[in-house]
Amino acid sequence: MKQLLQSLKDGTTELADVPAPRVAPGQLLIHTTNSLVSAGTERMLVEFGQANWFDKARQQPDKVRMVLDKARTDGLAATFEAVQSKLDQPLAPGYCNVGRVAELGTGVAGFAAGDRVASNGRHAEIVSVPVNLCARIPDSVGDEQAAFTVLAAIGLQGIRLAAPTLGECVVVTGLGLIGLLTVQMLKAQGCRVLGIDFDAARLALARQFGAETVNPGADADVLAAAQAFSRGRGVDAVIITASTKSDEPVHQAAQICRQRGRIVLVGVTGLKLSRADFYEKELSFQVSCSYGPGRYDPAYEEGGQDYPVGFVRWTERRNFEAALDMMAAGTLDVAPLISHRFPLAAAPEAYALLSSGAPSLGILLQYSGADAPEREAPPARQVALGAHAAAPGKAGVGFLGAGNYAGRVLIPAFKAAGASLQTVVSAGGVSAVHFGRKYGFAAAATDSAAALADPAVDTVVIATRHDAHGAQVLAALRAGKHVFCEKPLCLTLAELEVIEAEAVARPGQLLMLGFNRRFAPQTVRMKALLDQVAEPKSFIMTVNAGAIPADHWTQDRAVGGGRTVGEACHFIDLLRHLAGAPILRHHAVALGRHPALAIRDDKAMITLEFADGSVGTIHYLANGDKGFPKERLEVFAAGKVLQLDNFRRLRGWGWKGFSRMNLWRQDKGQGACAKTFVEAVRAGGPAPIPVAEIFEVSRATIEIAASLAD
Repeated sequence: MKQLLQSLKDGTTELADVPAPRVAPGQLLIHTTNSLVSAGTERMLVEFGQANWFDKARQQPDKVRMVLDKARTDGLAATFEAVQSKLDQPLAPGYCNVGRVAELGTGVAGFAAGDRVASNGRHAEIVSVPVNLCARIPDSVGDEQAAFTVLAAIGLQGIRLAAPTLGECVVVTGLGLIGLLTVQMLKAQGCRVLGIDFDAARLALARQFGAETVNPGADADVLAAAQAFSRGRGVDAVIITASTKSDEPVHQAAQICRQRGRIVLVGVTGLKLSRADFYEKELSFQVSCSYGPGRYDPAYEEGGQDYPVGFVRWTERRNFEAALDMMAAGTLDVAPLISHRFPLAAAPEAYALLSSGAPSLGILLQYSGADAPEREAPPARQVALGAHAAAPGKAGVGFLGAGNYAGRVLIPAFKAAGASLQTVVSAGGVSAVHFGRKYGFAAAATDSAAALADPAVDTVVIATRHDAHGAQVLAALRAGKHVFCEKPLCLTLAELEVIEAEAVARPGQLLMLGFNRRFAPQTVRMKALLDQVAEPKSFIMTVNAGAIPADHWTQDRAVGGGRTVGEACHFIDLLRHLAGAPILRHHAVALGRHPALAIRDDKAMITLEFADGSVGTIHYLANGDKGFPKERLEVFAAGKVLQLDNFRRLRGWGWKGFSRMNLWRQDKGQGACAKTFVEAVRAGGPAPIPVAEIFEVSRATIEIAASLAD
């Protein structure tokens, strides 16, 4: 299928061949008929991409601070590579989509195949969208009209926050698409409306919709006009739908408001507020969040958990429905807002229009043949990127998952190790195409069956979300493939038992877990030194893990398994490797319950006892400062000490012939981990990590995570 992609590095727009997405649970698979270009948001992204490095940094000061923090802990080279990688990944633009339902994901109710729906889907021929971000289109509303649903919902949410009553006078500042839609909805609510903009054509449209207008660019006195409009009382509310870096719209809004007036920011402006403006009139100021309640709530948007209507009357989806109802009733007229129509094939021209400065308003992208109620051929879920077969003696690799870690670390590591890159799979297809083209894969897909069935693939790398690992490891083993799984292997002991039985029954297939710390060059040196010590060792591992929000997927026990399973497993394996002896017992304790701690098990102390008498403690802490090094290991043994700081500096005390080993950049062993596995595949084994250790560490990790969750 065709999908629009935009570069954040240089702002260019491309119509790319992308494998069609599979419908996910709780989602609708939609064949697009029309999508609307959101001029304000999408122009801003184009301009950001076209900006130089300095201007990009100036536009995102919060991100700059994050980069500086990373540079202090990980070094300049690693930080530069991370920033480059982020900017290199294309953005899939668009959030105003209309189409027909082709397929329902499991758990979806209230929709049927063939339904026309409006959603926040991307500019793509086929999209998979969560059910709470979709609304059925009334029969009397055409597809072109319905493409304005999401933008109308944004304006509607701003109106709900302003809470105007019948007869109140309201100012709308900025008469772009959202502003003009907001004007109409305010009029439908019985308000008197004054529109402010510099564009004469948009002011004329506002008057057509029943508003009075004022043009600051034509030497009009906005304050005087607002005073006259409000009959000398000051306006009741101002809704700002403009996009500008200036602070003037907010300052102006405060000047024209009455005592205790309301100001709602829907657009983007400067926010250097004057206390005097707000203090003297006791004004209220609020920033509106997109389409309404539910926005950015993973439980609502991705999990499909609706809010009870008795407590949250207007959610994102209900705002979509309200906007469509107004279109059906004729109170919301979007036809005059359409300035251009482009076939999807000419989408780059539509984006060129955005940044050209030429007059435009509502730009529609039209999808040929997409209005057919049914399609004869199923959508292609694999696209060819370059024809090549696995070279003799090379591991033919299929990647399941093409997220940030896979693209920045794992794929380059396997490529550098000499693997033959065959098929890369991602749920949406965009990242698979991007990394597939960048690193030279033969194909990109959205269906893992493509990689498992490919005879050129003898090795499968699993880098998906944690809850998918167990089933994918089993499927790959049963397909006769060697398996490299980025940790964790699975989330439950029941899954682990099944995988262990399958792996033991297939000794000719290699199973590897991505425990990369044991392959770091400094760990290799530590292991060689410690193997000379016959006495038990004391390990103290301190991990300054950094906070992750409680609603992040890694914190969800059903999806990510929690941070013990997702990351602390690295350090359990590292100590097991350096001890060189099985784990006999383990104990873990998290910080105590406290109102300030939404998550406790990522602030835990884990104790490991090994069969040779060694003891290790892991302080896994998410409550530290990012400026402090992330990982430090100290080993005390036989009158000697080793100290490893962030896999950059290793120091020794009491060791004959060894005092330090410094690296110019951090090396956690990802490259060596992949290389040793690829070499083992070529040689026919053995696996770089004994399979018994993989299951031992995985079992201990799952048990520790369960104890911390109690």
